[in-house]
Amino acid sequence: MKKESINLKWMDGISFEADVAGYKIYIDSDPEFGGQNRGPKPKPLMMVALAGCTGMDLVSLMNKMRVEYDGLNVVVEGDITEEHPKHFTKMKVIYEISGKHVDLAKVEKAVTMSKEKYCGVSYSYKKAMEIEYEIRILD
Repeated sequence: MKKESINLKWMDGISFEADVAGYKIYIDSDPEFGGQNRGPKPKPLMMVALAGCTGMDLVSLMNKMRVEYDGLNVVVEGDITEEHPKHFTKMKVIYEISGKHVDLAKVEKAVTMSKEKYCGVSYSYKKAMEIEYEIRILD
């Protein structure tokens, strides 16, 4: 089994520096919670992980399927509880694909393959919350 690891180093206040494979990511919070706005909060990074995982899948799959497209934007919206521990109850992944001749059937197939076979982040998350998917073709 392959292992992954990151290192999270406390800076000051509630600011941290994460080392992810040599890349630095700073996480923090709002000043009202003791932060200094040095970086994003941790929960939105969960949405980044999902968008990145499925977005990379989609680009790879659409290229293999020879889908003609000019751009791809992945938006993730999340519903978070009001009570502690505050956590996501649902995420919605919105794929915005631009192009004049985008083959919707192939894009739908690529999304299905990502969510059911390739994206390990969505696989992990769907055990804890509902995940919805939407495709928008923009010309």
